[in-house]
Amino acid sequence: MPASLRIAPREAPVAEITRKLLDFLLSGEVTPGTKIPSERQLAEALAVGRSSVREAIKSLNLLGLLDVRQGDGTYLSRSGSDLLPRVIEWGLLLGESHVRDLLEARGELEIVVAGLAAERGDEQHVEAVGRQLEAMRTAGSDVPSYVEADVAFHLAIAQASGNEVLQNLLTSLRSLLGVWARRVLEHAHETATSLAMHEPIYEAIRAHDAQAARAAMAAHMERANRRLGETVEAAHPQADGDGVATRVSGRPR
Repeated sequence: MPASLRIAPREAPVAEITRKLLDFLLSGEVTPGTKIPSERQLAEALAVGRSSVREAIKSLNLLGLLDVRQGDGTYLSRSGSDLLPRVIEWGLLLGESHVRDLLEARGELEIVVAGLAAERGDEQHVEAVGRQLEAMRTAGSDVPSYVEADVAFHLAIAQASGNEVLQNLLTSLRSLLGVWARRVLEHAHETATSLAMHEPIYEAIRAHDAQAARAAMAAHMERANRRLGETVEAAHPQADGDGVATRVSGRPR
């Protein structure tokens, strides 16, 4: 077992385990696309319980840094090198509860931004949002192209809000938004339902109806977060009785 994983033989909180795994992933001992040690091996090296290691892996998996393949093992994501700087900057690797908090914060942020876009967006801004919605339609079942247009749709709304701070916050989350959107769409095996959730957001912004824009975005965020939780639950069927999906979305299903 790599020496970089070893810590003092005591029970460590999930946050410490997650940070230790991050140090390991950044050490160069594992290259993107390769398999990392098993849960049992990691638990032995860290001198902690397997359940704690599992929770740390869940957080890293949800953030797109690890790829959990049922029956095969866990791999360092090939896109991890692009995500790591942003993950570190935002201080996200603090355990599953903090990932849930981030999702909740992102949802509230998107709702505020949608309302402002409806109030302030001029014709050019509205057209920019519409172009990205059309790009989503054109992408169809091509998930990578759809996700690219989906993220651009949300960033166009942020730009239409006229608030640079909010725009910069969402831009900083761009890579994570892409990871989450891809995970939800791959789990659902279709993009049509997602598209249907975006259309009323655009229509409300085009009508300059801030209340309707906020309501449409709130419905989209609630559903997206719930479905994201379901993807994590599917990847970790050994989760406790609450179900990871409930914890991630913050609401019962």
